[in-house]
Amino acid sequence: MRRISIFGATGSVGEQTVELVLRAGGPEVYHTVALTGGRNIARLAEQARALRAELAVCADPADLPALREALAGTATGAAAGAEAIAGAADLPADWVMSAIVGAAGLVPGLRALSHGATLALANKESLVTAGQLLVSTAESRGARILPVDSEHSAIFQALIGEDMAAVDRIILTASGGALRDWPMEALATATVKDALAHPNWAMGQRITIDSASMFNKALEVIETREYFGIDPERIEVIVHPESIVHSMVGFRDGAIMAHLGSPDMRHPIGYALNWPTRAPLPVARLDLAQLSTLTFRAPDLARYPALRLAREVMAIRGLAGAAFNAAKEVALDGFLDGRIGFMDMAGVVETVLDRLSAGEGLGKDAMGLEDVLAMDHLARVRAAEAISTTGRTA
Repeated sequence: MRRISIFGATGSVGEQTVELVLRAGGPEVYHTVALTGGRNIARLAEQARALRAELAVCADPADLPALREALAGTATGAAAGAEAIAGAADLPADWVMSAIVGAAGLVPGLRALSHGATLALANKESLVTAGQLLVSTAESRGARILPVDSEHSAIFQALIGEDMAAVDRIILTASGGALRDWPMEALATATVKDALAHPNWAMGQRITIDSASMFNKALEVIETREYFGIDPERIEVIVHPESIVHSMVGFRDGAIMAHLGSPDMRHPIGYALNWPTRAPLPVARLDLAQLSTLTFRAPDLARYPALRLAREVMAIRGLAGAAFNAAKEVALDGFLDGRIGFMDMAGVVETVLDRLSAGEGLGKDAMGLEDVLAMDHLARVRAAEAISTTGRTA
């Protein structure tokens, strides 16, 4: 029986992973080693009961008594806190879903790889902050990283049986987010509610706002370089409002392989769960005649400055990805709680990169986990300072 663990089980990707595991037979087919979640203790316990998990771990130690109570009468153990989540990744598992949002997903994902597990990576921040470290760990331990972002899953599938030497370019598609058709002058006044009104995808709060600012695509550009080892100048971004083409690979003979599908995260999750085979999934089949039109347009870098910043990060390399992601997370917090406006987020990140480039080890080549975590902390401090001097402009 295949042993699996799901990190971030109560989030959007985690919920859909649990759904697919249960559809495939649940505890009769999969042995669930560990589930981790945030503050939704009732849901975490419900999942643990349904999957008969060995262990359930919540993020906040204050929630541990409630988790234990919710699991009373089961054989599922309970634990809490960051150390317990990281420790859960040390438990033997064949396949691990990394769906914890943000830099918090790095340590458990890295631990899982160090034990030779297959890591289904929905946590894009891990490759952005420590891509070289994750890839080298996977190679040295005989582990594998499978992309779960819809874009990178599409690229991965388009490259099956292909020689990377024949690849001319990789084209990431972007929906453009909730504010893609707003006038530029109105973006500074966009509210959290405005940014959350995504026209195509049902996602969590943070990634939906990252979609509106295109910070998610900026992360994915960096992730593409780390995962596929392609030069940054051969990575392109195109706005595709319909979200039907999930990404494309262009080859040196002029051919382009495009991956099409309904905008449903259960496809990339299910593909990673069942890889290297394909299994039936509860995903709507495309009716090409009904689609009628697919549109594409170049991204406006004035509207989406995060894309320009991603190019700068890739030019610096080293610990720049860790700084970029940490500053982005703090800037997003500042927007969510009303301290800065929507368009201020990129300014905060750029300020942090500029300050750290002035002599705080941003381009350091030697990257151990300690280096990454130290830069993550420093960038968060610098981002908080930048927010305090920015003030709300919207």
